[in-house]
Amino acid sequence: MKRSKFVLVLFLAPAVLSYLLVFIYPVVRTFVMSFFKVVGVTDPISRWAFNGFDNYITVLNSSFVQQSFTNIFNIWLYGGISVMFLALLFAVILTSGIRLKRFFRASIYLPNVISAVAMATMWIQYVFHQRFGLLNEVFTVLGLTELAAIPWTGPRMLFWSMLIAYSFGMVGYHMLIFMAGIDKIPLELFEAAKIDGANVFGRFSFITLPLLKGVFKTNIVLWTVSTAGFFIWSQMFSPLIPAAQTVTPMIYVFQMLFGADLAALDIRDSGAGAAVAVMLTVLIVVVFLLVNMVMKKDDVEY
Repeated sequence: MKRSKFVLVLFLAPAVLSYLLVFIYPVVRTFVMSFFKVVGVTDPISRWAFNGFDNYITVLNSSFVQQSFTNIFNIWLYGGISVMFLALLFAVILTSGIRLKRFFRASIYLPNVISAVAMATMWIQYVFHQRFGLLNEVFTVLGLTELAAIPWTGPRMLFWSMLIAYSFGMVGYHMLIFMAGIDKIPLELFEAAKIDGANVFGRFSFITLPLLKGVFKTNIVLWTVSTAGFFIWSQMFSPLIPAAQTVTPMIYVFQMLFGADLAALDIRDSGAGAAVAVMLTVLIVVVFLLVNMVMKKDDVEY
């Protein structure tokens, strides 16, 4: 027995130590750092200066941070609604027994295996380009000159163009999760409902949706996590100086830690960057708790 415990500890030790060093230690260090005045993220603790909640007060009073959280909320809300709707729609269609199911599933999921940089470049250069873009060509052919003249990457439409491009790439990922949930529902339930006279909408409303409650919770939490880490798309749609329409909290953290844009931020302040990172983590936890409160444990079993 003692030898088996020793072997168990021996095999678990590398994984546990790696987890503590790679995950737990950075999390604790970031949380502690948020209460100190820290210039460089790699500065030793001896050079930290305690300032309490000043970092949080500073970032909350910053118009840059306020705009970034407004943008991230709009991405989470409007992007989440559109992505979940389309993902569920495609999942229901592809699990209804249509032909070429594998082809369509792979096609919709394809954007997820392409680099985000390549995807953003495609949208900016080949879809939204004001003179040679796909939208310009389509609207011109249809005679919709006003729509063809819209500057999709201009200040007025920049945020929505970025959101459309990002959401396009996320539909396939959440669709697969919905499909996995639908595939778990016994076919006997749908067949029984069909025999009882339930139409397509009735079967979807009273069987599919109630039994996908747990899948919805998973998708919402995953969408929240991915939205909180929104970074690459902002950099691609405003690569030099972050535009107000595309700035996100992660952009602020990046600039505070590495001083990437001294025109917008005078000095590096890793403590303030850590404070924003902690706030993002708290927001994810709050969303997770709210989702669990609203969507309580399933009462339906199958």
